[in-house]
Amino acid sequence: MIERIGILGAGAWGTALAIAARRSGRAVILQARDPSTAAAIARQKENARYLPGVRLDDGIRLVSAPRDAIAGADAVLLAVPAQALRAVLQRCACDWPPGLPAVICAKGIEEQTCALMSEVIADVIPAAPVCVLSGPSFAAEAAREQPTAVTFACADPGLRQTLPVALGSRSFRIYSSDDVVGAELGGAVKNVLAIACGIVAGKSLGDNARAALITRGVAELARFAASMGARPETVFGLSGLGDLVLTCSAFQSRNFSLGVALGRGKPLNEILESRNTVVEGVYTAASVTEIARRDGVDMPICAAVDAVLNRGADLERTIADLLARPLRAEVFAA
Repeated sequence: MIERIGILGAGAWGTALAIAARRSGRAVILQARDPSTAAAIARQKENARYLPGVRLDDGIRLVSAPRDAIAGADAVLLAVPAQALRAVLQRCACDWPPGLPAVICAKGIEEQTCALMSEVIADVIPAAPVCVLSGPSFAAEAAREQPTAVTFACADPGLRQTLPVALGSRSFRIYSSDDVVGAELGGAVKNVLAIACGIVAGKSLGDNARAALITRGVAELARFAASMGARPETVFGLSGLGDLVLTCSAFQSRNFSLGVALGRGKPLNEILESRNTVVEGVYTAASVTEIARRDGVDMPICAAVDAVLNRGADLERTIADLLARPLRAEVFAA
């Protein structure tokens, strides 16, 4: 029975998940890294920085120490940024009880090691069952009880039954899968493709171009996922195609809006300095491209985004090179 949910990370998504879990009747402990932030959220019953205007239920308890969110929990949701996950887990590994499920809620691949988040968990807290919660889910909409559907992936059939019930509700629908890697890859790769779509919008290249990029991006995701053992139905499900369509179509998306700013000529460092949220696709682009290169997977769009973000490539030249690629058969899998 899942009755008590711990959440590491009180950003927009971590806070929205706390609201969703409380709405489902769970006891919730939400951890914010800074004690003053935790105190302010607890006092105001609102995360004014990340989810202004959304009231937190009195039953959501705020803490600042990760161990306080872990202690007594039946499952822990990991809502910290992907690039910070290893460091966070290393700080609380000794407090993690064997068998306590770790639910990945961040969407990314570790930049320095090219490790999936499930691999980071396996490395740092190997006794924890690994789960993934991913899908098309803007935090503000989920928190405001607007209809949202996501995928919960886990190898353990028992957890696939109990955790969706514990977190889900009429407005927050959770579909289950045993394809952990597939669920992870969809969320990570779509962030990179969303930056590309944002560039298309920022340069006013048109809706035709954006639709073509999304479609060819799905082909890249399918090839990449197949090379890593994921199943096609996961790619074309909520955590893959569903999340890709959402993120490549809305200014609410941090990755899409960053791409728009790049397309309009704003330097990357200025964009990042002006934001108080993490844009996961900036860091994941290099990892996706490196893995694809290592495994011989053709991913020209992701490689182009990486070249622009991380390798100093000229944006106009990069777009021209993509458009000059030879025509080929339309293929969606390896």
